[in-house]
Amino acid sequence: MNRPKVGLALGSGGARGFAHLGVLKAFVDEGVPVDMIAGSSMGALVGCFYGVGHQMEDLYKLSTTFRRKYFLDFTVPKMGFISGKKIKDFIRLFTHQKNIEDLNLPVRVVATDITNGEKVVFSSGPIAEAVRASISIPGVFVPERINGRILVDGGVIDRVPVSVVKEMGADIVIGVDVSHVKRNADITTVYDVIMQSIDILQLEIVAHREISSDFMIRPHVEMYSTRAFKNIEEIIEIGEDEARKIIPSIKKALDDWKE
Repeated sequence: MNRPKVGLALGSGGARGFAHLGVLKAFVDEGVPVDMIAGSSMGALVGCFYGVGHQMEDLYKLSTTFRRKYFLDFTVPKMGFISGKKIKDFIRLFTHQKNIEDLNLPVRVVATDITNGEKVVFSSGPIAEAVRASISIPGVFVPERINGRILVDGGVIDRVPVSVVKEMGADIVIGVDVSHVKRNADITTVYDVIMQSIDILQLEIVAHREISSDFMIRPHVEMYSTRAFKNIEEIIEIGEDEARKIIPSIKKALDDWKE
């Protein structure tokens, strides 16, 4: 390969994370290579679904039929309202029960060890378990237990895992950040309180990530709820549009590399 390796860091953001699909579709359409992906939370879900080798149109169909009822299995709240068994089954089904190391390209799934505050990066093992850990929004989902660790949402510790993609060996790093803080947000549920708080906590950190990535794509999806899986088509389209704006610069970087 006489071109740089391109790595994509896909960030967390609930339903807004479907914008990642639009970014990937634009890259596929325009022939921008993606050699590796690291994802937090929804970014991990999209990255693994892409890595399985589903066609983009199938992923679009799957995402637009995605409804909350598919993954809301309420439990008596002790560590979270949602047990997460349904979503784990959904992930297992659509990733064909594969392991992360079986994917078509290197993918890393980021989660947070809530006991000791460490970042946990999965590069192998069952996709369904790792992604279920990565999407465990604290206080909403019951944390996932893997190898004795209690794991929650990767977005808590690393919303756009740029550093992980660098460690994977990417020469050109592209971040996708879908969780801008929505100003004057309509805060009506405990979920809204938690998601808005995580977004605010991450403000400063992501500004720094932007500096350390070569490109940062920011689909403006903050007007959409992170929890309502209603406007998925529009969210995907915004991701695609934002990616297309930056593709000429990415292609130039790829060409300049050769010289």
